[in-house]
Parts: sequence; C-alpha cells; structure tokens
Amino acid sequence: MVLIGADVWAQQPPYWKEIQAFKKADSISFPPEKAILFVGSSSFRMWNDVQKDFPKHTIINRGFGGSSLPDVIRYADDIITPYHAKQIVIYCGENDLASSDSITAQMVFDRFKTLFTIIRTNSKKVNIVFVSIKPSPSRERIHDSVIEANKMIKAFLKTKKHTSFVNVYKLMIDANGQPMKELFKDDMLHMKPEGYVLWKKAIEPYLVK
Repeated sequence: MVLIGADVWAQQPPYWKEIQAFKKADSISFPPEKAILFVGSSSFRMWNDVQKDFPKHTIINRGFGGSSLPDVIRYADDIITPYHAKQIVIYCGENDLASSDSITAQMVFDRFKTLFTIIRTNSKKVNIVFVSIKPSPSRERIHDSVIEANKMIKAFLKTKKHTSFVNVYKLMIDANGQPMKELFKDDMLHMKPEGYVLWKKAIEPYLVK
C-alpha cells in the first residue's frame, strides 16, 4: 500500500503540492475579491513582505516554486481564475529560458500569449501587469533571449487595453549593461531585499486603486 501511494504521489505534476497548499489555505480563509494577484515564479514566491510593501492594496501572492509559464498555465484554474482579482501581476518566463537552450524568446512570448488569453477569456477587462524578466548574473547565457522576450511581450501589451509592462530589467543593470550583483544573493539568481526595494518602486505606480 505504501508503494502504491508513493507511486501515485510521484505521478503528480510539478508543484502540485504547493498548489494544494494554496487551495487548503483558501478553504480556511478565502481571499477577498477585487484584490491584486501576484502570480509567477520564485521571485514572487520569495517576496515575503509583499503585502507590507504595498499597504494600500490587498495582495494575494501565488508565486510558486521555480515555475515556468506552462506551470502557471496548468494551474490557472486553481490560482488565478477563482480569485476574481481586479489586477493580475505576472513574473514568469525566466525559468523557461534557463531550462533548456532549445527554449527561445519566441517560445516564451507564445507561452505568455497563451496565459494572457486564458486570463482574458475568464475576465475580459481585468488589468494585467507583466514584470519584465530580470537580468540574473548566474544566467548570463540567456541574457540576449531575456532582452528579446521582454521586447516582444512589451510590444504585445501595447496593443492591449488595461495592461502594463514594468521594466525592472533596466533598473538592475549598471552603466555597462551588466547585472548589478549587489542586488542578488550568493546564488546570483534570487534577490536580496535591495532588489525588492527596486521592484516595489517600479511596480507600485502601476497598481490599480
């Protein structure tokens, strides 16, 4: 019986356990409607003070794991649609590019469009914000693709109503176009509090009241 249970558990999709934890928390105390939903990968997951950083807003943080866009798409019905948020702030795509040399900026852009379509199909006027993919020092090999993906997503959002593109990339590079390592932890991937200070200042003007 134990082996069967373990086998079933192993067959669950990536991050299933984290999603179930969100759903359990929701069953105990469901977040209010018309809040602002942050969704995406670990840069949001590790933003532990996000509600404190935006005290004038009600924030739901559903960043999870080291998720890529297909993961967010897979769980959209679990961690996006149910909340009826007035605004959805997305940070994702970096892990897509880092996962394989075969993943291109065009593929990330196409994945983002798929997620965008899912969101807008369920809520035609919800405000959508995309936080640009950041320049992580440990992922120098994908920097050109990061720049390209950011440009494509920014151009796409310009054609859509009720959307914003927040360019944190430009805030995290120095005069020589290199990532500011002092903003990152020792892994040169995840941010120190100083990085989140920059993100807060960049994102806050775009949050709807």
